[in-house]
Amino acid sequence: MSTPAPQAAPDTTRIHNIGYRSYDGPRLGRAYARRSLFSQSLRGAYGLGRSAKSKVLPMLLFGVMCVPALIIVAVAVVTKQTKLSIEYTQYAIFLQVVIGIYLASQAPQSVSRDLRFRTVPLYFSRPIERVDYVLAKFGAMASALFLLTSVPLLILWIGSLLAKMDFGTQTQMFGQGLLSVILLSLLFGGIGLVMAALTPRRGFGVAAVIAVLTISYGAVSTLQGIAYGTDNLGAISWLGLFSPITLIDGVQTAFLGAPSSFPGGEGPGAGVGAVYLLVVLALVAGSYGILMRRYRKVGL
Repeated sequence: MSTPAPQAAPDTTRIHNIGYRSYDGPRLGRAYARRSLFSQSLRGAYGLGRSAKSKVLPMLLFGVMCVPALIIVAVAVVTKQTKLSIEYTQYAIFLQVVIGIYLASQAPQSVSRDLRFRTVPLYFSRPIERVDYVLAKFGAMASALFLLTSVPLLILWIGSLLAKMDFGTQTQMFGQGLLSVILLSLLFGGIGLVMAALTPRRGFGVAAVIAVLTISYGAVSTLQGIAYGTDNLGAISWLGLFSPITLIDGVQTAFLGAPSSFPGGEGPGAGVGAVYLLVVLALVAGSYGILMRRYRKVGL
């Protein structure tokens, strides 16, 4: 007795169109991605686009940087002073603690989270590359510091004009102050990002940035004071090479005619000042190189 052949199951295969379409719009490329990352990082440095809690500290520090300038301007206008009570080039030196706290809080925020949550390889997938990431982060951090340090100088300059001080003199001094804070922003931004990029833990990054800025300045200031007290005046200028803020102080004293905050008020001359400038530029370039090397490993 023969067994009937099994019948094939009916074909129930269906192709459903759920609406996915290929992208046929413009390809914006690396430049757009780099600008977007720069803009996002710069906004994030002041808490913009983030939670309200994230805005408190950077905006508070920005206000602290501006308040002394407003007070100086108010006093100058009311008392009709012919000269501001502080030099443009001295302002950032006197408020270096505020700048250091800002850098310590925002540099880890810029890079540590990407390292902690392993999102860096996603950035490097396409179209952005390692150099684009480093340039965007470095540029954003330096720009954030420049805003923090240049806006008070702008307030001082506007106030000097309201007090009817000499326009040419004040504008020249304002320009010198801007050159000084540009160098400061590049130097501090690079150092801060290097320290923060060494660890994915934000707390460790904060501690590392504060340690580098505070310990180096404290040690240099102490040794300069000892050198001044023992009449070893020649060593004061050379000791200033070992702290970021004294480096900026030395450069602006040598080339911008700024008063020095070194013991005795004697900053480096043009010869030693050239060494200061070379060290600053080397540290900026070195910070960029270290970041490139760091993200060569992280991006794998």
